[in-house]
Amino acid sequence: MQDQVIENLIEQFRTLPGVGYKTAQRYAYSVIEGTTERAERFSCAIKEAKEKIGFCKVCGNFTDQEVCPICQKRNRQIVCVVKDPKDVLSMEKVKTYDGVYHVLFGTISPLEHRGPDQIRIKELLSRVQTDKVVEVIVATNPDVEGEATAMYIAKILSPLGVKVTRLAQGIAMGSDLEYADEVTLSKALEARREIN
Repeated sequence: MQDQVIENLIEQFRTLPGVGYKTAQRYAYSVIEGTTERAERFSCAIKEAKEKIGFCKVCGNFTDQEVCPICQKRNRQIVCVVKDPKDVLSMEKVKTYDGVYHVLFGTISPLEHRGPDQIRIKELLSRVQTDKVVEVIVATNPDVEGEATAMYIAKILSPLGVKVTRLAQGIAMGSDLEYADEVTLSKALEARREIN
C-alpha cells in the first residue's frame, strides 16, 4: 500500500489524456526521485501556462499574445481550418505551409447536437470576407464529423468565389490528425483537392 501523497500524485498524472496507471506511477516516482528544483520548475511551468496562455483573437490558437506569431507574420489569404489547437501544432510539422489557421473548436456532429452555430464557422466567414481569402484548406479529421464540417464549409464559401480544398486522403479514415506523421501530413497537404 502506497502513501496517500504518492497515490494523489499518481491520480493527478492519470487525469492527463492517454496516461494509464503504470505511466502515471512512473511520472510520480520521477518527480519524487528528482530534485526539488526540477519539481519547482515543472510546477512553475504549469502555473505560468495556465496564467498566461489564452486564445489568439484572430485564429483561436493558443498563444501568450493577443495575436499569435503565425497570424502576425504569415499570408492571410490562405487559411487552414482545423478542429483543435493541437492540430495547428501537427500541421506546423510540415514546415512548408505559409498560410494562417482557423481553429473551429469542434466539428459538426448532429449526434452530439453540435451544429455550425456551436463551432467557429461565423468567425471563419468573417475572416474570409475581411482578409480577402483566396483559399480555405479544410484539415478536419477524415471521419464522419470532419467530412460533414468540410462539406458545410465548402457550401457556404463556394458562392463567395473562395477555393475550398480538403487534405488528400493520405490520412487514414477515422484517425486523428494529431497522430499523423510529418511525411503523411506533407503528402496530404500537397495533394489537397477542391471540394465540389
